[in-house]
Parts: sequence; C-alpha cells; structure tokens
Amino acid sequence: MVFEFKKETKKVSTKSFWRDFFSWFKTLGSVSLKEKIFFAQNLRVMIKSGLSLATALKTLYLQTNNKRFKKVILDLKESTEKGTAFADSLQKHQGIFGDLFINMIKAGEASGRLDEVLKELFFQMKKDHDLKAKIKGAMTYPVIVVITMIGIGTAMMIFVIPKLVTVFEEMNVKLPLFTRLLIGFSNLIVTKGWLLGFIIIIFIIILTIFLRTNLGKHIWHWLMLNSPIFGPITKKVNLARFTRTISSLIKTDIPIVQTFNITAQILGNVYYKEALKNSSERVVKGESIAKILESYPKLFPPVVREMTLVGEETGSIDEILGDLAVFYEEDIDETMKTLPTIIEPILMIILGIGVGAMAVAIIMPMYSLSQNI
Repeated sequence: MVFEFKKETKKVSTKSFWRDFFSWFKTLGSVSLKEKIFFAQNLRVMIKSGLSLATALKTLYLQTNNKRFKKVILDLKESTEKGTAFADSLQKHQGIFGDLFINMIKAGEASGRLDEVLKELFFQMKKDHDLKAKIKGAMTYPVIVVITMIGIGTAMMIFVIPKLVTVFEEMNVKLPLFTRLLIGFSNLIVTKGWLLGFIIIIFIIILTIFLRTNLGKHIWHWLMLNSPIFGPITKKVNLARFTRTISSLIKTDIPIVQTFNITAQILGNVYYKEALKNSSERVVKGESIAKILESYPKLFPPVVREMTLVGEETGSIDEILGDLAVFYEEDIDETMKTLPTIIEPILMIILGIGVGAMAVAIIMPMYSLSQNI
C-alpha cells in the first residue's frame, strides 16, 4: 500500500514546533473519557427523570472530583441558568467535549430529544473507551517484556561486562571486534550513563513533539498503515470509529456534510481524516457516500462500500453502519486477544539474538585463548 504525502504538508518551523510543544503540556491533567461517560450517563438519567438541566448540572458539579471538570460543570450550570442554550455553553469548552458531543447536543435540543441524544452519546463514548481499553490491555504484556529486556541488558552492561574486562586483560589476547564494541558500549554506560540517559530523554521529547506536527503525523500514520502487524489493526480501529460515529450522527439528524467533518475529527489516522474532509466537499456536490468511498480503496474495504450502498438505497444507512461497527468492534476484540501470542515469538527472537550476540562476544576471546595454547 502506498500513500502520497499531501502538498499541504508544511515544513516544520520553529514557531509551529513550540506551539506543538506547549499544546503537548496542555493535554496533561485534562478531563478523561471515563469522566465524560459518567457525565453523559448521569445527565441523561436525571433529565429523563424530570429534573431541569440546571438542577442536573448542579448535582453533577457536587459529585465530580476532578477540579478542572468541576469548574467546567459550574460554568455550564451558570450559563444555563442565564438562559444560554446548552450546546452554546458547551461550545466554550470545545477542547474538553469536542465537536461530536457539542453537535449531537445541539441536534438533541433542536429536536426536543436531549435524553435520547445523551443516551447515544453515552453509548458512543463507552464503545470508544472499550476500544482504547482493549488496545492498551493487549499492548501491556509486550511493553512489559520490552522494558524488562532493556533493564536486564543495561544491568549486564553495568555489572557483568566490567568484571569480564579484567579477566580478558589477564588473558592477554587480542579481543575480537565484536567483543571490543561490547566493552566500549559498557564503558560508555558506566562512565557517561547520565549523559546518555539525558540524550535519550531529550530525543524522546523531541520525537514526541515532532510526531504531533503535520509532517510527523503523515510519516508515523503511513508507517502504522503499512506495518505488517499493526497495519490491519489500525484500519479496523479507524473503520470501527468511522462506522460508529457516522451511524450516531445520522440518527440525530445532523446534516451529512457536517457529519463527515465531525467524524474526521474523531478518527485518529491523518489519512482517514483527510479522506473524510475531502469527501464532505464531494457530498455537497450530490455524490453518494458509497461512490465517494470507492475513491479510497486502500482505506475503505469493499464490505464497507457495499454495505454503505445498500444503506443508502434502503434508507437505513444508520442501522447498517451500526451493525458494521459492531462487526469491526468484535473483530478488534478477537484481534487484541490474539495479539500478545503473535508478538511474543517476535520478542523471544529479538531476546534470543541479543543474548546470543552477548554470549558470542564473551566466548570468542576464550576460544581464541584456547587456540593459542
């Protein structure tokens, strides 16, 4: 699969670098998805029970522990008491709630079905939370194994190799290149470990900030789409979010053009984002969704295009995309269960190569000595 970088990919400037740097820190201490799920669920229950919006928000304010979210809910309550529309109040906190939440609330207020919309929002966010939890759960074991491998390797370099150096010096033999490299790396860690650690930390910070830039996202997301193991998973995750979000927005009677633009913000991969943004412009011209998706065969498989076509022809596209979302979510669930067993052999091979290389570097001088005797 080959994706071309868009022309609008801009050169990373110093100004944009620092902008991304500060936006990275702004994300710290934000409102979690779990807290927003609790907010939507409880707000729906109280409104359905007959409580006024202001009273419901006051109750949620008293129940919330997150100080930042507490201030936000208090502001929403005060704005509502002044007669401001709930969606307009939420718009002031767009960074927390996002376009999907705000636009669905706006549609719910306009149609008088706010409790139904909150139910749909709760379901949407819960599915998204479950999806993220499954991915994190599947990646926990490989990450622990990698960290353990790095820890053991570092301990060997600090405590074991220096002791062997003394033995090698007493042997008075010419050390092989591979052994000299191992000893040199060990000396670097022992004598300049603080500097090496500092360089690694700085590198990680710079890399993190770079991956938040437009160019960085294009490169990283292209790699994720084309990697043999994570490529299919990336597609399934984005397709699950795409079908689930489109289905939810269509159910709340939000215009299809706006639906595509909102969904573009929800998807994580930049290529899917760009595809949907371009699609929204074509929807304005009257093209069908299924025909538009055909333009991106590498992103949207035939099953998505065909089921979308059936949905458009039968007028039940929200239901069909909802069923398709369930299919992808279940598929992701099965994939996440088997992912550790797929990655484990790869990690064992890498570990074996590392241990084998270290063993060879240690044994080779001893073998040379035996040859000289």
